[in-house]
Amino acid sequence: MKSIFFIFLFTTSICFSQTLLKPDRVFDGIEMHDNWVVLVEGNMVIYTGKANSVTLPNNTTEVDLPGTTLMPGIIEGHSHVLLHPYNETDWNDQVLKESPVERAVRGTVHVKNSLLAGITTMRDLGAEGAGYTDVYLKKTIDNGIIDGPRLLVAGPAIVATGAYGPKGFHDGVTVPLGAEPASGVDQCIETVRRQMGNGADLIKIYADYRWTPGADSQPTFLQEEIDAMVATAKSAGKYVVAHAGTPEGMRRAIQGRVETIEHGDGGTLEIFKMMKEKGIGLCPTLAAGDAITQYRGWKKATDPEPERIQQKRKSFKTALESGVQIVFGGDVGVFTHGENYREMELMVDYGMKPIDVLKSATSGNASMFHLKQLGQLQKGFLADIIAVKGNPIKDITTMKNVSFVMKDGVVYKE
Repeated sequence: MKSIFFIFLFTTSICFSQTLLKPDRVFDGIEMHDNWVVLVEGNMVIYTGKANSVTLPNNTTEVDLPGTTLMPGIIEGHSHVLLHPYNETDWNDQVLKESPVERAVRGTVHVKNSLLAGITTMRDLGAEGAGYTDVYLKKTIDNGIIDGPRLLVAGPAIVATGAYGPKGFHDGVTVPLGAEPASGVDQCIETVRRQMGNGADLIKIYADYRWTPGADSQPTFLQEEIDAMVATAKSAGKYVVAHAGTPEGMRRAIQGRVETIEHGDGGTLEIFKMMKEKGIGLCPTLAAGDAITQYRGWKKATDPEPERIQQKRKSFKTALESGVQIVFGGDVGVFTHGENYREMELMVDYGMKPIDVLKSATSGNASMFHLKQLGQLQKGFLADIIAVKGNPIKDITTMKNVSFVMKDGVVYKE
């Protein structure tokens, strides 16, 4: 009986261990505060504020983090954990030549690199030909088999029949596709239901795309098809996001009430204002376009900006002017996993204030993605916490210098 009592005390102390984090400053998801501390008990934040205003429980572990900014874990809004940079292997070859098993193994590396870079939550928007492998990566993370962020996964994206690749083969050749095709209201409803049943947390659709290689993007799904997919997802408590870059594709997605639009390169002030009015977020994925343009020969350090980059700057500036909520998400996988900070640097370079970038990547994305206990350092929130060396409000490039990572109260890097 005595031994059982001591075991109880030991396990209780583990379950309710306290850690006091002592940085130079704290960004709480909304504002920056100098000389604040954060107290964690188990996997919850139980205090944020001035050090002299907190009473520490007995046996509290104190962690000094001099020279750092403490902040909520970063919430990545647009990733592909089953892709790796296109200058290593182009997209077609990843879909056609790399097996789902190989891609899953790569994915285990990608999610760990992301976590160590301060990404504690990721929205994965399409397995790109690997079926539901992202669902199983999420499961292995949740079961403690591998280390990685919390994942919100879309499984296979949904595309209009004929509107997605790989392409370039004669009509007698059947190749794996990078997404699941559907046509007609009934089939669209069936596809959404099947994907949800197979473990998708959300549904990604392509509201426009290139019908033939090298052509300009055009709208794909009809309005009634988008409406039906959104209604089907919402009836199950889930939501739809849309790849869209043309004004008409974006308009149909907006009218269908998707929750975020990905890319939005061709957005106009009118389109962005419509998004703001309906509470739809814009995930501009600046880093993906920047990376792809460099893969195609642009020497960023010396060459003038190509038209594609100039257009992206213009559309992003217009989006900021409209007041639409900006969703942090770089389309990582197109570029190296763990270098998510590239999107933050470009957001600032293209005209966004650093404090607004940090809000977007924490409390803003948490709100947009319905993550009620994430994105802020407040009492009652989950202990997803990172520290970066320096002050990202003064220099956003410090976001690449992540020195401390805690997810769900567990320290993965210090």
